[in-house]
Amino acid sequence: MAVVLQAASRESLRAAGERLDAIVDSASARDLSTLGDELFAITRLVVAQTALRRALGDPAVPEEARTGLLRNVVGTQVGETTLGVVDGLVGSRWSKASDLVEALETIARRATLAVAEKDGSLDDVEDQLFRFGRILDREPELKTLLSDTGQPEEKRAALLDTVLGDRVSPVTAALLRQTVRIPRGRHLDLAAEELAELAAARRDRYVARVTTAVALTDEQERRLADSLTRLYGRPMSLQVELDESLLGGLVVAVGGEVIDGSVAGRLAAAGRHLPS
Repeated sequence: MAVVLQAASRESLRAAGERLDAIVDSASARDLSTLGDELFAITRLVVAQTALRRALGDPAVPEEARTGLLRNVVGTQVGETTLGVVDGLVGSRWSKASDLVEALETIARRATLAVAEKDGSLDDVEDQLFRFGRILDREPELKTLLSDTGQPEEKRAALLDTVLGDRVSPVTAALLRQTVRIPRGRHLDLAAEELAELAAARRDRYVARVTTAVALTDEQERRLADSLTRLYGRPMSLQVELDESLLGGLVVAVGGEVIDGSVAGRLAAAGRHLPS
């Protein structure tokens, strides 16, 4: 089960996600792969160092001191893009120190999934993650071996690589390997399902769900897709559904954002402003 964050931590994670998306839209797959790897390395460091974790997540410590501390620890081992992402995370407000760890790992996962966004394999990654979760559910002995923190993390990761072979994409393998290396007391089958859900959420960034009162022509769909691509700064595909109750116009939903340009929507908005 995914961790439920309190309000301050949820807002900080949302802001971090928006900063990452701005990077993703203009970065190459190679750069995003490096970003994900470096963010995972920092996550492992923060998980392993209790004193560091507490200091970085302590709101009583000034923001400059927290970001400076991590930069002193990490030094030049990671790139400036990674340091910028981590500065934003460490400088934000967290309800408790463990929420910072959750956010670091979540952003690392999103950055790694963005590699699949770039090469068009996100659907496959989502399916592979879900299927691996089901395999672990059916194979409790394998799940136990991969979760055994009494064994070195490299040994657990090597076992995972043997199980996966070349049957999954590099992105899927990277995500599962990092989960095995940083189990954090989680059941791996559930962690794999969470990764699949995160992949589905990333895929939604590239899908515009369009509801229209009348069928669109191919040319209209193409123009709409082009307009949304320019608006969001990334390629968009359309899922079109007919709904005559809209009376006219369109409703476009991208992720959690809704653009209501329908006649019914405009009438409803006008009605809300009429004197009672």
